[in-house]
Amino acid sequence: MTDSWWVRNARDLEWTSNKMGEYCLLAADEFAINLNVLGPGQPMALYHHDPHQEGFLVVRGECDLTVEGKTRRLRAWDYFHCPPGVAHVVVGAGDEGALVIAVGGRVGGGKATYPNDPDPRAAYAEYGELEKVASPL
Repeated sequence: MTDSWWVRNARDLEWTSNKMGEYCLLAADEFAINLNVLGPGQPMALYHHDPHQEGFLVVRGECDLTVEGKTRRLRAWDYFHCPPGVAHVVVGAGDEGALVIAVGGRVGGGKATYPNDPDPRAAYAEYGELEKVASPL
């Protein structure tokens, strides 16, 4: 935890990329803030549920949200609130890339559970290692 204020510009932070899209960790303390650039068909993560609350704001483009087995389209400025324990995944959709802000609580520890993947480490490995890239913003 930091005990002083700070300002960061997402264009200046370290961005990484793999077959899931481009990703930047803006803040990680008692909550995390991630910026995600997803192309069509690129998932932000595997279908999972967390022991923490999460939220997802689509800033640009479109995404398909699958939550508890049902899929719906999210468009720019749609926000998905995800309580702890709700299975979900956000996947880039439409013709252009999507920019999604993801926020999640991290107080109390715990790990994500992947109901469709008995070995999530192996499933994530199929998307390749994260590599440093220039900011897509």
